[in-house]
Amino acid sequence: MLFLDKYHDPRKNAQLLSQITENRLDYKQALHETDELFQQCLDKVPVPQPNNSSTPLSFSNKVSEGLFRLFAKPFSLLESTKAYVDAEGNVVPEWKTMLDHEYSHLLNTITREVNIEDFGGIGDGKTDNTVAFKKAIGNGRVKVIVPEGVFITKGIRLPSWTYLVGAGKWKTTIKLHDHALKESRLITNADHWQGNHHVFVQGLSLDWNVERLGIVTKTSTWGNHSSCLTYANVTFGWVKDVEGINPGLHCFDISSTLYNYAGDGYLARGGSKYVWLDNLSGHGFGDDGITTHHSDYIFISRCHMCDPSGRAHQRDFSNSNGFEVDDGSRNVLLVHNSSARCFGGVEIKAHQNSSAASNVKIVGHISVNDNRSYNFRHIGHHKSTDTESKSAYNITAVNLVAIAPIFTDLYKYSTPRGLVVSAYKNVVINYFTLIGDPQYNYNSNPVIAIQYRARNVVLKNILINDFKSSSAGIKVYGGKNKADSVTICNVEMRDSTLKAIDVGAGVQDIIVEKVIATETASKI
Repeated sequence: MLFLDKYHDPRKNAQLLSQITENRLDYKQALHETDELFQQCLDKVPVPQPNNSSTPLSFSNKVSEGLFRLFAKPFSLLESTKAYVDAEGNVVPEWKTMLDHEYSHLLNTITREVNIEDFGGIGDGKTDNTVAFKKAIGNGRVKVIVPEGVFITKGIRLPSWTYLVGAGKWKTTIKLHDHALKESRLITNADHWQGNHHVFVQGLSLDWNVERLGIVTKTSTWGNHSSCLTYANVTFGWVKDVEGINPGLHCFDISSTLYNYAGDGYLARGGSKYVWLDNLSGHGFGDDGITTHHSDYIFISRCHMCDPSGRAHQRDFSNSNGFEVDDGSRNVLLVHNSSARCFGGVEIKAHQNSSAASNVKIVGHISVNDNRSYNFRHIGHHKSTDTESKSAYNITAVNLVAIAPIFTDLYKYSTPRGLVVSAYKNVVINYFTLIGDPQYNYNSNPVIAIQYRARNVVLKNILINDFKSSSAGIKVYGGKNKADSVTICNVEMRDSTLKAIDVGAGVQDIIVEKVIATETASKI
């Protein structure tokens, strides 16, 4: 069974995907096919949601949402970003050309190149370099070089037009001071309210030094604090070749000025946009490895997140995901990433009192031993008595791999799944390989669950292999909270003693085509 540790090189994920699936996928063709399936979803009128009789908000919740609306704007569904294959064979968003132009603009605007040691910086793992970094960075328009060593600081704030670069992961480490506050961000942009632009961080390990807190109930404070790197209200940002180590909250957070809970149908003001995260690694995170909030046009490529601590949450209830596309995020593209031993490998979601992430594309992801390899949901908009989500729309995924989802102490009572879709409309999953552990006890749980009022869901080219103790390969849940308007096509079951497709009571609109099962499995 594949094991991906914290030293896994995510730049090899594309090659690893080909080995696992035994198929070097033609991404041009697969992306085109997926776009056509997605357009069919958009053209289809789904089975209506059940009428609801939702519980009115309490007075305190009404006041809370009202206050957040002072910093919010109405939600709108953007036109979906196209992904394409460039001349080098890389899958990129259509706006990357503009970002490359802005990178050239950054380099041309820099007027100084300095070394942190020229300002008294010492990488001995003991000296406080906070003042040295502040002097070296100044007011920006600078490239600051940090050589090999361990540089202690109480936090670094980057103004616009700043390029901070080390000698590489595991060579240059920036570490939080033992006396840094729990809410400290190790690196962030200088002005979360007015915003910053053209900020680049590269070639570093970022150690949040959670050990300095000792034994605490919770390792984070609130909002977008307590992380290794936070971009809040940043336009044109890059983070490349960086490692996040043991943050109280997140390794990498691409955020708005404040997290916003003004209710479904609202977005935070001051979101980040046009940010590229590439070749990042992270482990030991209290919540998520990489997360986005209320930010648009985010590109996450060749990153690996594993082994969260979950200590930002109540014990046994840790929603710690490798990759989380959260509240109000729009037009996020994830390409050739990997996750291991998280609660969710990739979670696309929102809280009940926020708008959902929308227009999210995943191209190539490897999930190993995550509890829920891929988890798409809008919390609080699942049941027939909940209000229908106004924002949970539009997810496409190509070439996913889920290897041996498991039970986990992170979220003790969560059953393992390869995929869960709840509340979202217009979801297309094309080319999905799920590999179980034949010795593992899945306690008669399904591998894929389409549930909780999901609509317009398409699953095509699905391979499910070696799940011996699950109940079904794909279960479409019925009942009061049923999913509906589901298409399942080209499913192959291998060496799995389970039913291929299980459709619950009351599902009105379902198409099942071309299901192949071995002798030990039944089709439907």
